Amino acid sequence: MADVVEKETMTNYRIASEKINPEASRYPYCIVWTPIPVLSWLLPFVGHMGICTSTGVIRDFAGPYFVSEDNMAFGRPTKYWMLDVSKVFASGSNAWDTAVHDASEEYKHRMHNLCCDNCHSHVAMALNLMKYDNSTSWNMVNLCLLALIHGKHVSCVGFLKTWLPFLMLLGVVLTVALALNLR
Repeated sequence: MADVVEKETMTNYRIASEKINPEASRYPYCIVWTPIPVLSWLLPFVGHMGICTSTGVIRDFAGPYFVSEDNMAFGRPTKYWMLDVSKVFASGSNAWDTAVHDASEEYKHRMHNLCCDNCHSHVAMALNLMKYDNSTSWNMVNLCLLALIHGKHVSCVGFLKTWLPFLMLLGVVLTVALALNLR
């Protein structure tokens, strides 16, 4: 019995990974991330987050009382973190989609707050509703850290969009600091 469940789980995971399509912005069972201009240039681990349905449709809390669908507030994703649908408490794509839908409906009635109730909180609520990985303690801090660690860039351009502004700014700061110290 356990072998059958494990085979089904691996099949679901493999099928989802085969459906990832960055050109069409389709990331089934994924958390997606994109940089926020200026803010991400200073802190490249801070950005805008969304969660995708089982078909890869992106849902993100884009502003006060607004959850967008397939149109992220700060552009197309540059990173994605694929989650394992078998770690959803009720199992299956229906439980996943229901949790994403319910979190989105809740956030359509919330005011956006950059520091406390934001896109990361929306994703955390979806994961808490589905009891992902048998946990209801998902929050914006651990999501930010885990997305940084587990996230994969969608392409070379995605990598550059994420890190190049920060590295250029760091280069300018270091150049100025060295120039002032050498005087």
